[in-house]
Amino acid sequence: MLEFIFLLRQRYQIALNSNPSDTQNTQSLFEQLTLAEAFFRKGKLIQTLPLQIVIIGPTQAGKSSLTNVFLQSQNAGVSPLAGYTVHPQGFCHNLKLSDCSNMADYFAPFTQVTTEELSKHRFDFYSLTKIETSSHFLPACIFWDTPDFDSIDSTDYREGVLKTIALADVIILAVSKEKYADQTVWDTLKLIEPLRQPTLICVNKLSEGSEAIILESLKEKWRDYRRDNFPDVLPLLYQQTTKAPDISPTQNQILFNLVKKVQREKHARREQKLVQTHWQEWTKPIRAEHVVIQAWQTLVDSVIEQALKNYERDYLNHPHHYETFKQAIAELLLLLEIPSVAKMMMFVRNPFKKLRRLLGKSSSNLAKTSNEITVLTQSVNHILIELAHQLSDKNTQSLWREISEELRQNRQMLLNEFNHTAEAYHQNFQQDVEQAAKGLYAKLEEQPIVLNSLRATRVTADAAIIALTLYTGGIGLHDLAIAPAMLMLTNFLTESAIGSYMKKVETDLKTQQFEAVKTQIFDVFSQRLNALPQQITKTTPYISPEQLAAVEATFNEKPHGLRLF
Repeated sequence: MLEFIFLLRQRYQIALNSNPSDTQNTQSLFEQLTLAEAFFRKGKLIQTLPLQIVIIGPTQAGKSSLTNVFLQSQNAGVSPLAGYTVHPQGFCHNLKLSDCSNMADYFAPFTQVTTEELSKHRFDFYSLTKIETSSHFLPACIFWDTPDFDSIDSTDYREGVLKTIALADVIILAVSKEKYADQTVWDTLKLIEPLRQPTLICVNKLSEGSEAIILESLKEKWRDYRRDNFPDVLPLLYQQTTKAPDISPTQNQILFNLVKKVQREKHARREQKLVQTHWQEWTKPIRAEHVVIQAWQTLVDSVIEQALKNYERDYLNHPHHYETFKQAIAELLLLLEIPSVAKMMMFVRNPFKKLRRLLGKSSSNLAKTSNEITVLTQSVNHILIELAHQLSDKNTQSLWREISEELRQNRQMLLNEFNHTAEAYHQNFQQDVEQAAKGLYAKLEEQPIVLNSLRATRVTADAAIIALTLYTGGIGLHDLAIAPAMLMLTNFLTESAIGSYMKKVETDLKTQQFEAVKTQIFDVFSQRLNALPQQITKTTPYISPEQLAAVEATFNEKPHGLRLF
């Protein structure tokens, strides 16, 4: 699942980069996926992670000041300027730095640096600092101070915030009386709800007498955005003298009590809940893409099927264009060793071997003169024209327009590939023609009267010379098919004792030829066309329907059995 979420996140990142004008919804989905990916990474390390307490909040809510109060130190940098903190800053409380070594695995590709090395111009940094003092507010933990999530520039460092939030065992939300109702605060709380992290709301900079009103308002907001129980609230009165929050001694144990609610053993279940909560929205563009691709494949299948029907009509079943069986007869004639033609092959005992040598040199020429190749070329041109026409009417989704453009740009390359494929098929099919000739010859040997009559017939000798001329490049296949001597010879054989066998050989040859054209030419061409949508998004990871279904199948598994995709 982690790898699958990573792929999804990559896709949304590419979409954000390629279309900055359409960022609101895409940015929201990208942030959800960033949070989910980080939460799954935590799951892989959870057995070795120390306790993680994370403070979050909007600008100027006093997060860093409150961090120093909880830590009883001055390690967190404080500034009156909004957006002063732009990196996650971890503080190891009652821990050794070696206890926090697996943070590098979690935050990758972020780089761990010292607080002094944090740069305002690099947002892929985080820091870890060992706290020398011990705070009575905190158990042993890593306490994280985080950047805001609501400033204009927060998008630049949002990933670090989300990574740190996903890491948290306990969330402290720091808000002020001016900021607690901001939409970004509640959007963030809604986003992290499936993580089910024990939460403490610290309302900072309160004036006396305002607690009850703000507390009631907080409860109402929580009910609007969250379905879990309202968390503990820690009101912090504004201190004019210290300018820092002051926690009442009666609240010293508030975080210790909150830590007791941490349930790491339920992490896998919460991973599953997080994915299921957002799954339909995350995969909506992928499903729309699958619909277009399926429709495209259906369209391709339709035009390919029609092309095959046209091939049958215009070649295999055409009385004048079909020439393959005539070529088999030509092969047969060279096997017969006609006496009047034998001198022309005097240095070859087996005329068929001579034919093979000649055929090896001339098969490409045979293809160029073939009616079949002409019909196939016309078919592929018609396929491309029909597809272009169909695509011109489809503007419902941007992928259709992209497929249309990809088809236009690749048209000549597709034709060139087809020509090579068709020529290779034609050469390969000569073996089937040869086997048909051998079958006819074997049948004639069973009929010695017919065989001797053929050898003694002038028409047969004339036809044999024509056949030799074909393989030496003197005539083309079309000329062979319409030569009078070949027509007369074919009629003679059809009316002879092997006439019914002749029909069977011709029918079988057509069946073999149709299957060869389908698998070696049109199926290959269909695969090439079907791959066009995936070529459009070469830089975008393609997620197939099978991959999507495999991940969805894990939703019905028990949480501890959730597989890594």
